[in-house]
Amino acid sequence: MANINFLSTDSPASPGESETTALPGRVPAFSPLYQQIKVLILKGLQAGEWKPGELIPSEMELAARFRVSQGTVRKAIDELAAENLVVRRQGRGTFVATHAEQQVQYRFLRLMPDSGDLSSEGPAERKIINCKRLRASADIARPLALKTGEPVLQLRRVLAFQGTPTIVEDVWLPGGPFKGLTASRLAAYGGPMYALFETEFGVHMVRAEEKIRAVAADLDASQLLGLSPGEPLLSVERIAYTYNDTPMELRRGLYRTDTHHYKNLLS
Repeated sequence: MANINFLSTDSPASPGESETTALPGRVPAFSPLYQQIKVLILKGLQAGEWKPGELIPSEMELAARFRVSQGTVRKAIDELAAENLVVRRQGRGTFVATHAEQQVQYRFLRLMPDSGDLSSEGPAERKIINCKRLRASADIARPLALKTGEPVLQLRRVLAFQGTPTIVEDVWLPGGPFKGLTASRLAAYGGPMYALFETEFGVHMVRAEEKIRAVAADLDASQLLGLSPGEPLLSVERIAYTYNDTPMELRRGLYRTDTHHYKNLLS
């Protein structure tokens, strides 16, 4: 992929300039300079200049490239790291975040066992129930920013932990970016589904929004999860986004609550 060269100011910024100088024609004026540099780095990530898991240039190299101070670049990278878009590794540099890493495989999964944690349960056992291509109905197209009738991929799967079916999920993906994704391809991949999206389809999920409510298990869910109809479940609807707030996945999951609970950290 072609390297992206960004132009900025004609000389390195002083500490005073870092809060006021604008990069002409690149980002809105009057925003702090480090935020403008953050936008430029983000554009490189969006364009695939640095892929998930890859090392990005050093702060010194980025400072020279954008013609700003190293401290300005550091502040920009600090924000990207806080947003889990990049990962700092002591003595090694800064890497593009990836869902393939063990510590972030369950970044968007907040269901925890009542005793221990997800890592103590071992990797989830995944069973693909079906995977098909269809035309998006209005309620599926809307959250994916598609038009009604556009092609989508729908899959249903069950996740089990320690042999116990725990989650049943329905997932919808826009058809274009995921052309070629099949049930057999999903079943054959050993890592997390989001890591598959990164490596084989170039789609990196960077954030997600969820809606949560309590529901009673219907006949279909109870059979898949080995429960009696009417038992309480947690219904979680998630929209996952790639760079530039582009929705790339709609996921509706039913979580059993007799052995697990939903955990979130608030700050």
